[in-house]
Amino acid sequence: MGVEQTKLNGPLERHRCSRCVMDDDADPAIRFDANQVCSYCREWDDLKANHVLTADRASSECKRIVGEIREAGRGKEYDCVLGISGGVDSTYLAYMAKELGLRPLVFHFDNGWNSELAVKNIENICRRLGFHLHTHVVEWDEFRDLHLAYLKASVIDIEVPTDHAINALGMLTAARIGVRFVLTGCNFATESPLPKAWVWEKMDLLNLRAIQRRYGTKRLKTLPMLGFLKGSYYQVVKRIRFIDLLNFLPYQKDRAKTTIERVLGWRDYGGKHYESIFTRFYQGYILPTKFGVDKRKAHLSSLIRTGQMTRQEALAELSKPPYAAQLLKTDREFVLKKLGLTDERFDEIMRKPRVEHDQFPSYRKAHYRYHKQLFDLIRPVTRLLKRGAAR
Repeated sequence: MGVEQTKLNGPLERHRCSRCVMDDDADPAIRFDANQVCSYCREWDDLKANHVLTADRASSECKRIVGEIREAGRGKEYDCVLGISGGVDSTYLAYMAKELGLRPLVFHFDNGWNSELAVKNIENICRRLGFHLHTHVVEWDEFRDLHLAYLKASVIDIEVPTDHAINALGMLTAARIGVRFVLTGCNFATESPLPKAWVWEKMDLLNLRAIQRRYGTKRLKTLPMLGFLKGSYYQVVKRIRFIDLLNFLPYQKDRAKTTIERVLGWRDYGGKHYESIFTRFYQGYILPTKFGVDKRKAHLSSLIRTGQMTRQEALAELSKPPYAAQLLKTDREFVLKKLGLTDERFDEIMRKPRVEHDQFPSYRKAHYRYHKQLFDLIRPVTRLLKRGAAR
């Protein structure tokens, strides 16, 4: 039996998975078996065996879910809400929602970083599909202050404020218009699994507020937020659910792109989540330069595991720089100016060592341990509510 390789045992040469393109750079948790297959590939195999449905079962489950959504929305203007960013996943989700006969209210969180192309894509998509669009615009000075707080804190997941706001806005919008389903573009095919060392819990409002209190200067007034108790209330009492609908549909990224380009006039951004200028700068420059993380490895590995790309094609993609030199120069100037940072101050932030999110107050430390006890306590109430709804 081979010995697993890991960076935790001391400095080693870089090891790369023989099946995907994940390696032990910036990921202390990765493990390799005797065949040099990484722990993420084995995790995917387990996920596929236990949670990814066969085509027939996925189709059947999709019909059941769509039927439930349509029945719950009978007599209402909308039967669900759907978050859209203008990227491939959410655009294809909107297209399929129309094809399946759903009537979503489409919502978008505008954090001030949309590219002009993203704005045009979103408007074009909703117009062609005949969907109403609700855009929540966060007050820029407030969001800028929060962004700066995360940069100064030197934590890795600077995208938490945006991701938290999108999830919170979905549930808050569903509650406001009286529907029970929030459709998301999350999917196993292009996003799973992701190293835990690269991201933080998106709904950890305690952590977000703690970072803002330590390094920010403004109160959060216009940012959609959802704490543990309020979120539990919406899920248990209002029975609002997030539905990752793409997991129940045949989803091939290249085919999806071709479809939305042809049917919706969608235009490509050139990278995953690059519809946001800040996300492009974060993933293409901040992550690899400050944290040694190239997120392309995880995204490309997902495509390899699901048969959408060969390992050779992924390695060829990784051999290219994550940023074109001129675009990097343009984006850096734009981002620093928009955040109000000088080159010297930004470089100082980039030199600061990484600080773990759990160095700040966090639900993981203080609240999640009470999750089971809370739900055990309110389960009898949930049963009564379900019986009442069934009548």
